[in-house]
Order: sequence, then structure tokens, then C-alpha cells
Amino acid sequence: GLRRRRPLPTPGPKQVMVGPALTDPAPAITQPTPTAVAVRIWDLPTRLFHWTLVVSCFGSVVTGKIGGNLVDWHMRLGLLAFTLLAFRLLWGFVGGHWSRFVNFVPTPARLVHYLRGGPVLEDRSWVGHNPLGALSVLAMLGLLVAQVGTGLVADDEIANTGPLNRFVSNATALAAPGWHRHFGSKLIVALVVLHIAAIVYYRVRKRADLVPPMIHGDKWLAPGVPASADGLAQRLLALVLVLACAAAAVWVASFGS
Repeated sequence: GLRRRRPLPTPGPKQVMVGPALTDPAPAITQPTPTAVAVRIWDLPTRLFHWTLVVSCFGSVVTGKIGGNLVDWHMRLGLLAFTLLAFRLLWGFVGGHWSRFVNFVPTPARLVHYLRGGPVLEDRSWVGHNPLGALSVLAMLGLLVAQVGTGLVADDEIANTGPLNRFVSNATALAAPGWHRHFGSKLIVALVVLHIAAIVYYRVRKRADLVPPMIHGDKWLAPGVPASADGLAQRLLALVLVLACAAAAVWVASFGS
């Protein structure tokens, strides 16, 4: 895609503009470079997944706590989360460059290097997430999969059972609500709080705003960093995958009819 260039906050040559892009605070760079370029890091499907999942999780917590007539909406939001998570797992293999697991999940060597305070300039695997951020993403995905899974098989012994309840043992069905209502939900809330704290820390201490790139998709980086594909073909592929995942969610829900 086309890129736009602007000077870093260090002395350098005249600013160069290449194509349309939105402004994003430049992340810290460990040595002076003449220019920074706007690179598409988060493709549109990844950004829509992120913010829709935020809404889904928030709505699920609220409707789950209130209960009553909102239980039906809690279940619908759970199926929305099912759709989103299934899509994200698929998108982790066929999505934009920096949305693929292979390009942001750290190896043990990279994780140790990061924890020891090693330089990040030459390690492009940290462009999307640093190693700890990548692990938090995997933890959140894992917890949400467990949360949706327990909801699908749970039996609260009152009036509600998950659509896949018939496929598990009675002991599993009765144990699932304990995780779903207590341990799982508390762990997810704790991880969300940690995520927000990290955003604030980077904004205040490192002068790096992590939110705008997840809105418009671009980061200002040193030249040569590969961009994520985010064209029409990529977005149509995402649409096909979302529709397939939504169909799977409806099919799963039909077992509870």
C-alpha cells in the first residue's frame, strides 16, 4: 500500500509524504533515523474483531450479573463471542501479516531476550505486540474460549442449560457454572484491568499511545517494516470467514432447541 512519511522527533531531512494515512504517535526508536513511515499493522478485520469483542464481553458481564429477562441476551452475546473467537483463530493463520500467530507469538528465546531488556530495533516480531503483550493476547483468547465453552455445556439446575449440555457428563455440566460465573469471569476481568493498566503505562511513561493504531490501523515505524495486507480481497476473505463462523454458532445453538 501507499505510505506517508514524516520526521521523527529527532533532527533529520525534510518530511516526505507518500499517500494518505492517519497520524499516530511514533513509538520509541532506539537510534536516530531520517524518517518514519506509516505502516498498516492492524488490518480492518482485526480491528473490527477487537472492538466488537469488547462490546460482546462488556454486554455479557452486565447481562450475566443482572440475570432475569436478560439471560436470553447473555446467551446471544455468548454466541457472538463464539463467532468472534472462531474467526480470530482462523484469522491467526490467514489474516494480515501482524495478525498471524506466527508473526507475533514469541519464541522462548525472544521472550527471555525481552525480559532481559535486550534491544528491540532489529526484532520486527515486536511490531504488533511485545512478547508479554502477545502472551496476554493468547491468555485472553484462551480464557474466553473456556468461558464460552463452559457456557455451552453448563446446567445451572434452575432454568438454563447450554445447547451442548447433552454431550457432557452430569458432573461436567454441574461444574461448568462454577467456572463460568466465578473463576473464569474474575480472571477475564483481571486480565482486562491489566490490559488497561498497560495502555496507561505506555501512554504516560513511554509516550506511546497504543489505542489509535487499533482504530485506524497504522503505526509510525522505521522504513522497511512489512505492512499487513488490508485490501478488498483480504476483507472479502474475512467476511466469508465471519459468515461461516456465524453459521457454525447458529448450528451449535440449534442443539438447545
